[in-house]
Amino acid sequence: MVTKQYTGSPEDADLRRADSLAREIFADIANKWAFLIIEALSGGTRRFSELRDEVEGISHKMLTQNLRMMERYGLVERTVHPTVPPRVEYALTEPGRALHATVDGMCAWTHQYLGDIDEARRRFDG
Repeated sequence: MVTKQYTGSPEDADLRRADSLAREIFADIANKWAFLIIEALSGGTRRFSELRDEVEGISHKMLTQNLRMMERYGLVERTVHPTVPPRVEYALTEPGRALHATVDGMCAWTHQYLGDIDEARRRFDG
């Protein structure tokens, strides 16, 4: 996997630029599954099966892919306990908890404007 490297330049954080690192990060984490996993982990450490049960509709594969991506970006910490079978737990890191504040704001926005959005969709769809 080839990814962009952080050089400390303003272009790295410019979401308008196709070659910016910020756009790559944003594209990866701005998906419904990542947001729902962050919301689930905001309640504390969870095991894989607990997350799968809490995030309704997510497949085993999608949960695995998103947890790996979030661990790669330092949003989630994965802890393997040396038991038989191994017990694996996931928790938000400091950057993950900070991102949760943004996700929480988006959830609040959705709740506040759900009626308006539903009405606009009905008008648009005719």
